[in-house]
Amino acid sequence: MKKINKFLALLLIAVLALSLAACGGKKEEGGEKEPEPAEKKFKFALVIGVGGLGDGSFNDILKSGCDQACTMYGIDGYQLIEPKEVAEFEGHYTDLAASGEYDLIVGGGFDAIDAMGKVAAEFPDQKFLFVDGEVPDRDNVTSVTYLDNEKTYLLGIIAAMTTKTNKLGIVLALDIPSLRMFASGFMAGAWSVNPDIDISVKVVGGFADTTTGKELALALRDEGCDIVFPAAGGSGLGCIAAAEETGDFQIVGIDTNQCLLSPDHVFVSGMRLMDVTIYKGIGEAINGTLKGGHQAQGLKEGAMTFTVEGSNCPPSQEAIDAANEAKEKIINGTLKAPMTYEEVGFEF
Repeated sequence: MKKINKFLALLLIAVLALSLAACGGKKEEGGEKEPEPAEKKFKFALVIGVGGLGDGSFNDILKSGCDQACTMYGIDGYQLIEPKEVAEFEGHYTDLAASGEYDLIVGGGFDAIDAMGKVAAEFPDQKFLFVDGEVPDRDNVTSVTYLDNEKTYLLGIIAAMTTKTNKLGIVLALDIPSLRMFASGFMAGAWSVNPDIDISVKVVGGFADTTTGKELALALRDEGCDIVFPAAGGSGLGCIAAAEETGDFQIVGIDTNQCLLSPDHVFVSGMRLMDVTIYKGIGEAINGTLKGGHQAQGLKEGAMTFTVEGSNCPPSQEAIDAANEAKEKIINGTLKAPMTYEEVGFEF
């Protein structure tokens, strides 16, 4: 009987303890307030361009900027979306915005502008950061474009002072204004130091066609070009492959430091510092200071530069000095790099 009473006593103590715990968890009138919920973690998503990662250019820079943001701001990670077709952009942006999960959605590229504008209008409370394209009349979108003609002007100077055949080639992904701007700056820079240089332009037809990129680079080589400048995203990797295969012409790298991709064949690279734009933008979004609207960034804003780091075949110091001199003139406003074929007198 004593054993039974002891058991009942222990059971009663346990029940009372649970009851007290339950009561203690409730907020009583006039008592202490419930603890505030833990601070919400910042969440963001990235929608890269078609062509995928590994392009050594646009998409890889987007991801790099997001990766840096995670390291700098202690973010666990982010949602990465890799569209295969342009038609997928709107659906991906819509799904991300409709979920309500993300404090910021990051994207970019001229072919995603329409989708971004439409989705941003449908979800006015969702914040977006969009690089390499202007999304007009959307206060919830921070869109950044780049004055790539300023950067390529410097590359044109270096190429013109490096070529031995006086023939330069340009390979564009598409024949569109944003890429014509790349070509126009390059032409203007080259002709500023040597008006007699012959420049040829060829168009791939897409950003992820390495086979055609390679074929066009070889065609330019056959025309006598000893330097080829690809502004073609992933298709530009085909141009680099052609230079590596033949070994008789050089490549001007673009967007990232492509000297590191092919040290024996890429002699200079123009760098668009989109990764800096992205991680700074994410930081501002975290702090609540990210402002909507459009902004254009160039040499003056520190949004681009050129480098020969990692190249085993760098240009002369004279060429580098000439480019740096032009850079200072562009920054202080005494030199303006052309943006269109009309300005440089080129007919395609």
